[in-house]
Amino acid sequence: MSQLQDNFGRKFHYLRMSVTDVCNFKCSYCLPDGYRPDGKPGFLSLDEISHLVGAFAEAGTRKVRITGGEPTLRKDFSDIIRVIADTKTINTIACTTNGYRLEKHAREWFDAGLRRINVSVDSLDPRMFYQITGENRFDEVMRGVNAALEAGFERVKINAVLLKNLNDQDLPRFLHWIKHTPLDLRFIELMETGLGRDYFQAHHLPGSSIRDRLLAEGWSLDPRGAEDGPAQNFSHPDYQGRIGLIMPYEKHFCDSCNRLRVSARGKLHLCLFTEGGLELRDLLQSAAQRPELIARLERQLLLKRETHLLHQGFTGVTQHLASIGG
Repeated sequence: MSQLQDNFGRKFHYLRMSVTDVCNFKCSYCLPDGYRPDGKPGFLSLDEISHLVGAFAEAGTRKVRITGGEPTLRKDFSDIIRVIADTKTINTIACTTNGYRLEKHAREWFDAGLRRINVSVDSLDPRMFYQITGENRFDEVMRGVNAALEAGFERVKINAVLLKNLNDQDLPRFLHWIKHTPLDLRFIELMETGLGRDYFQAHHLPGSSIRDRLLAEGWSLDPRGAEDGPAQNFSHPDYQGRIGLIMPYEKHFCDSCNRLRVSARGKLHLCLFTEGGLELRDLLQSAAQRPELIARLERQLLLKRETHLLHQGFTGVTQHLASIGG
């Protein structure tokens, strides 16, 4: 079996696959003006998704995360899960969602084969949640988190983008929540995107400020597993939950990169912040094209940079994190 690998010895076993650009939230750091259609959707069909996942699986991929936009807006979302679950050698199926449909469908998605789920909850203050997301759905999302826990998912993660002067006072609330609840809390440092430098400078908060506080309060940095990505994970003996920090501006952040991204329209992105993207859709029309598709992936990986260029202010053409499943 082949294994996708770049010139720096990094192996890629994790696919983040966007299935739609559409989102019904208006998060200030991602889609502050809401989703605006650009012509006909033209998102990957179920058959194209099947061919894509099959090729990645043959090339060594073991984990697939379904992203968007908001992926659960697809009417065939459960079918997408089943297609991935039926793909041999894929052993982890995950999803990132805003959680608005989770209360009603958690069990259905679990039964289809979904095993890990990340829910975006940027604040535990309902008013601040509304201010950040543009949607008054806090209670609905929280009921969805509870439904996911009850459904038996292997791992339920909470994603919160760190935002200075917005949710930076929420840490005590989050800590109280995970003290007796087995959740993985993931704080994501704000990255400069196409929204511009003004928003970034107004709200960027280094994840190191959270790390320093955790270490001072008795949290321990977990050993990094062989297949772990760039998150730094922390545990505490008095807490059922764990905390992870995504800090893209830290030195050596890209050393453990193990993921590739495919957009909802079938373009490969080697990094969240890249120009353009490589077209794959022409090779997603039949299973017979699989060898050619894998060869294209292998060739493109030879062009992957050693690190992103965020420190130089280069954000590629990413206008918002939703565009390629950030």
